[in-house]
Amino acid sequence: MSSSPAPGPRARASLARVMDDLGSTLLELVHGDRQREEAIGGVVIHDPLDAPVLPPRALVLGIGVEDPAAVADLLADLGRQGAAALVLRAPVAATAELRAASDAAGVPVLGLSRGTPWTHLAAMLRSLLVDGASGGLGGLGGAGSESESLGGLPSGDLFAVANAVASLLDAPITIEDRSSRVLAFSGRQEEADPSRVETILGRQVPERYSRILSELGVFRELHRSDQPIFVDPGAAADDVFVMPRVAVAVRAGEEVLGSIWAAVPAPLSPERTEALREAAKLVALHLLRVRAGSDVERRVRADLLGAVIEGGPGAREALERLGLADTPLLVLALAVPDPDAGAGDDPLLAHERQRLADAFAVHLGAVHPRSATALVGGVAYGLAAYAGPAEEGEPRAARVATDFLERIGERLPAVVAVGPVATSLTEIARARETADRVLRVLRDNPAAGPVARLVDVQTDSLLLELRDRVLARGESVAGPLARLAAYDHEHDGRLVATLQAWLDAFGDVNRAAEALYVHPNTFRYRLRRVREVGGLDLLDPAQRFAVQLQLRLWPGLAADTPTPTPPSQHL
Repeated sequence: MSSSPAPGPRARASLARVMDDLGSTLLELVHGDRQREEAIGGVVIHDPLDAPVLPPRALVLGIGVEDPAAVADLLADLGRQGAAALVLRAPVAATAELRAASDAAGVPVLGLSRGTPWTHLAAMLRSLLVDGASGGLGGLGGAGSESESLGGLPSGDLFAVANAVASLLDAPITIEDRSSRVLAFSGRQEEADPSRVETILGRQVPERYSRILSELGVFRELHRSDQPIFVDPGAAADDVFVMPRVAVAVRAGEEVLGSIWAAVPAPLSPERTEALREAAKLVALHLLRVRAGSDVERRVRADLLGAVIEGGPGAREALERLGLADTPLLVLALAVPDPDAGAGDDPLLAHERQRLADAFAVHLGAVHPRSATALVGGVAYGLAAYAGPAEEGEPRAARVATDFLERIGERLPAVVAVGPVATSLTEIARARETADRVLRVLRDNPAAGPVARLVDVQTDSLLLELRDRVLARGESVAGPLARLAAYDHEHDGRLVATLQAWLDAFGDVNRAAEALYVHPNTFRYRLRRVREVGGLDLLDPAQRFAVQLQLRLWPGLAADTPTPTPPSQHL
């Protein structure tokens, strides 16, 4: 067998790098220069109805763009914004008009293979663009810093590692996590069987192949041994899963981080088997570096974003390092409802918060490529560049937040507060304060909804601030409401609840009685006792307002009374 030399370190986050790693499987060059080495600034999904603010050298995904005239117009616009390339769904005809538009704009056109989901392409591209500079944190380094290497390869560069291992084994390989999700793959995947191509396109080993491997006991043996194992599909193979595999677990101590899978025609020689064992150790170092780099980048991003939203001397520099200077910003704050007492240090809750913040960052980054999200003090704050009319900023941010909550479902309830559009450092800090006010209302009152702006909950926010001042002065409820509460406490009564129901029903006795599951005559009797015990004139609007305000400031007064229950229904 012939063996090609292992590739050395290559330029990262460039169009040339993308085409080297994804070109043979996912992408094809339709027209333009594929050897461009300029750093790609980010991956952007084109939206013809709401054009996003592009980062420098953006790789634009033209989802649904097919009309030749629309493609030409989009190329011209991307050329003015300095985009790196445009990706369209294959097949893309390289007509004279398309070539002319591409050359005039200086934007290459790529075709995405049929059957490859756009979300998988975006995920693969983002895993390639791991250089710190491409994420808007220039100079911070990270998992993919060029100044660091492991085994002669850029630290954390799993695609470079995959190609190096493939050269050693003379076989196409994939690097997968514990859930059989593809983290990186080498070239020459066309030499494998159709199941490997399907795995690459879906970025996940299909369930039917995982089931076959489980039935063969492959995963059990893989996780128990540190030796490569040979997997022959044999009689279990179908027409697309026919080529044998050699797999080895990637370990860090006793922890299984993932695995390496090579598509081979026959068992490996002893030399290549040993090479695969050694390669697994190298891959483990890179996976650990990626994990550590992600943690470092997460902390640095949290520090920078925290400096921006707090204001102060370092806010301007932090905003520039986040790549969000000199542009209006949308400000959002996401949090989970307050945990039960004693659950504040729950590691599971902390993990879920981080998972939610990461998902929010991915969603916000897909909608607004120039954005930054970080978990600060248990709250995930998001800043997103915005180029539309200021009056439409908050409604747009609310739609983005609502769409995110609908996507994640109800597994972990969350609320999102929307602040006003900010155009300066002072306004950013003020918008953060506004978002915090809204967030407090949403966490305090589930009825306020999962997403809100200040205009939606301003009264509730003012009442919470007033409650804080009252409690800070050590004041307690006084006047008629205090007398009613004392009577209820001594006589196990429901006068406070009666008053609350009457006020909520705008004085409609029948509605109020129905809410408490009592007869209207019983309710009228209790209402007379409210007047007598409390010395309250319910016809006086000032007295009504006073007790309504007190009930909002001390909601526990009504909650302390026995909860009414509906009458039993007998057959």
